Order: sequence, then structure tokens, then C-alpha cells
Amino acid sequence: MLATQETKVVPFSLPQRLPFTIKVARSERQLLGAVQIRHAAYARHVPAIAERLRIPEPPDRDTGAAVLLAEAKLDGAPLGTMRIETNRERPLAIEQSVALPAWLRRRSLAEATRLGVCASRVGRIVKIMLFKAFYQYCRQAGIDWMVIGARSPLDRQYEALLFRDVFPGRGFVPLAHAADLPHRILGFDLETAEARWRQAAHPLYTLFCHTEHPDIDLRIQEAAQPCEAAA
Repeated sequence: MLATQETKVVPFSLPQRLPFTIKVARSERQLLGAVQIRHAAYARHVPAIAERLRIPEPPDRDTGAAVLLAEAKLDGAPLGTMRIETNRERPLAIEQSVALPAWLRRRSLAEATRLGVCASRVGRIVKIMLFKAFYQYCRQAGIDWMVIGARSPLDRQYEALLFRDVFPGRGFVPLAHAADLPHRILGFDLETAEARWRQAAHPLYTLFCHTEHPDIDLRIQEAAQPCEAAA
């Protein structure tokens, strides 16, 4: 079994710099930058949801959530965002719409929501690095499983990352926090992640597991306080 295979330790490569940073939003300015890119991305792809995303949502300020923001080094422009919510303090947003299986509810979980990136060519690498930041955040926080709801065709991107169906054969289900649009519920086991990526010779294995990116700054403890609304 994958979990019992001997793990080959591969040292990190030299630090790789990015043309942008990824940080947890700690100020109102940063949170509003995340909201700006979130609204623009949803307006392009999911206009049914975009209108409600012009301002921060209550979960953005929860102590159990982290809003990631990618900003260009050149001018500080927001390039991408993702919100990470855990089940440490309350059920996941996805559980408003579907009861997760008992074996999963007993684990520590993190859900990625409100993913959005800029429309320029750099948006693709921003999306990849936001996922790496999600993965790193979960590893640092001791999360057991990542859970996401993905609409078509984005579900295929997560499937390519070796996420698997939480409800095999069930198909897509409407999610209340996503305007009741149909989403596929997928999960990812953190414990076996590196072994599975390595065995599959996944093209992102080295980037995610053995490349240091100093421009991804998560610092969970320092980011524990919610953003305060501007006076």
C-alpha cells in the first residue's frame, strides 16, 4: 500500500522566486484586493454569483479561515485569491448542502472556496501556486483531508491533481454557497499525497514537494486574527 512504502527523502532545490507573492490577507487593504480579483473572476465565469461578491463575505473574517492573496511584485496588483476554511470551529461551507460521509467527518478537513485569478497569461501559474499554498497550509495546520466542490470543467483539473470523488457515482450536486450550481465533491488525502504524486510521476510533484518558494508566506500563527473592518 502507498502509505506503507518507504519514503525516499529528496532535498529541496535552490529557492525559486516568483514574480508575485502569496500571503494570507492580514489587513483590510489586502482583503479588499482579494475581493476585487474574486469578483472580476466570477463575473467572467459565474456571473450568477459575482454580484454578491463585490464586498467581503462573513467567512472572510472568521478566525477559522484564511484568505490567500497573490499580488504582483511590480505594482502590487491583485492576481489571484482563494479562501481556506477548516472544520476546527464549525462545519465546512459545503456541509450546508451535503452530508459528508462519517469517515470523512471524523477527520480534520479544509475546504478551498472562492478561487479566482486574473485573466492575463500569468493567471495559470498563479492558480497552480495558489493550490501549492493550499497544500502547504493544510500540511502546516495538520489537516487530514482537503475537500472541494468543483463545477465542470474545473473538476477535471482537480481530478488531474489526484483528488477523488467523495461520493463515487453520485455526480454533481447543487451547493447553496455557490448559487445552487451543480458541483462535484472531491477529496484529497494529505497523508499519502507525496507518495501518490511520486508513484504517478506527476508533473507537479517536484514543484509542490521539493521546490522552495519563499514568496509563499503563510505564517498561520501570525495570521490567526481576523481582518478588522475599516473604521
